[in-house]
Amino acid sequence: MIFVLPKTNKIKNIGDLTSGGDAPGMNAAVRAVVRTCVFHNVGCFGIYQGYQGLIDNNMDSMNARSVKDIINKGGTILKSARCLEFRTTEGRKTAHENLIKNNIDGLVVVGGDGSFTGAMIFQKEFYFPVIGIPGTIDNDIQGTRFTLGYDTALNTVIDAIDKIRDTASSHNRLFIVEVMGRDAGHIALNAGIGAGAEEILIPEENMGLDRLLESLKRSEKSGKSSSIVVVAEGDKSGENVFEIASYIENNLPYYEVRVSVLGHMQRGGTPSCFDRVLASRMGVFAVESLLENNSNKMVGIIDETLKLFPLEEAIKGKSQINENLIRVSDILSI
Repeated sequence: MIFVLPKTNKIKNIGDLTSGGDAPGMNAAVRAVVRTCVFHNVGCFGIYQGYQGLIDNNMDSMNARSVKDIINKGGTILKSARCLEFRTTEGRKTAHENLIKNNIDGLVVVGGDGSFTGAMIFQKEFYFPVIGIPGTIDNDIQGTRFTLGYDTALNTVIDAIDKIRDTASSHNRLFIVEVMGRDAGHIALNAGIGAGAEEILIPEENMGLDRLLESLKRSEKSGKSSSIVVVAEGDKSGENVFEIASYIENNLPYYEVRVSVLGHMQRGGTPSCFDRVLASRMGVFAVESLLENNSNKMVGIIDETLKLFPLEEAIKGKSQINENLIRVSDILSI
């Protein structure tokens, strides 16, 4: 269900929070929200530690100078936290009371599906205006082609794999590189192609370990002395990355296998130009959407155009993997 507020409800103060896992570009989004509020003569409050900040009344008024020199920084100046208390009716009631106490009558939430679930429930309980901005490196939100942080994470992963390939080639080794993505293979598939990986294991395609072995056998017969296998953390092979490495070594003893788990480095670092621009556009659009009495929606980008997408559909849906990229990967892995 999409809620559109009555035209008589004029928003005078907007709160902004970042929630869930941090992603490069969140600071650029915060900057855009604050400065768009200033541009439209609307007050803006930064809420610290995500939904926990709503419950603890941990929020401050912000102006254009409050967000200077942050567009180039990773992480989030507003901090982020997972808040179990917000999942309770009493916790959300306290959060609402604190918003009213500070005369805040609109909310911008930057985060992923968990953050949007909280925002949607909060909106339905208190009819409080909420707009979401998708911020997650996993790129797993329906209703948008890109999420904040995804492009930066891709470049971080490719840079890491390029370095790993140098040592793999020097020692004739097979490296298995695990990347983030939760239940989505966007990072693994795109970074794997971009870095020239021999094989890519993603949750959307249950390749199976036997097929992986056959592929590696073909690679060895074709004269490849080193290889890179990229594995998404949610891969459906049923084995973790270290078990995959052991399986390969046990069945293909001529391979010297090493494992590299990139981990949280994928969330950090200076946001790419793409993420900075996307965050800036989404931040402006989010504030202006609230001022136009929209609510319970997420800002998404489709074919270079910003659009509003119902939060409920964004949460329930699943981003689609590009099937053509899977074919490209298969062709180029020979």
